[in-house]
Amino acid sequence: QVQLVESGGGLVQAGGSLRLSCVASGGTFSSYAMGWFRQAPGKEREFVSCISRYGGRTYYRDSVRGRFTISRDNAKNTVYLQMNSLKPEDTAVYYCAARSGYSSVCDRLYEYDYWGQGTQVTVSS
Repeated sequence: QVQLVESGGGLVQAGGSLRLSCVASGGTFSSYAMGWFRQAPGKEREFVSCISRYGGRTYYRDSVRGRFTISRDNAKNTVYLQMNSLKPEDTAVYYCAARSGYSSVCDRLYEYDYWGQGTQVTVSS
């Protein structure tokens, strides 16, 4: 069983930056592809970004590409999401997730096995 704990959320003005972290425990971190998802009030949870097991491949939703950067440190069992040039529409609860299986895509929520509790990101205009 893998436990995931996110941190780094908060309140920031539009144009600002935040760095989210997600620490994993209870498993072999490098065995999992990692993803970040978000859920705004009244909306479905959506894919934000993901990274392969050793960080060689990364993917982003179109609306965050060029502003967000996902990375991981397998020695620290941690995945990061650096968020720059934040916009009010980025406001949401952000979740990290771990996937043990293999797939050609990484934006499918149902393919992830473990989820964190989420961290709130609020961007004011």
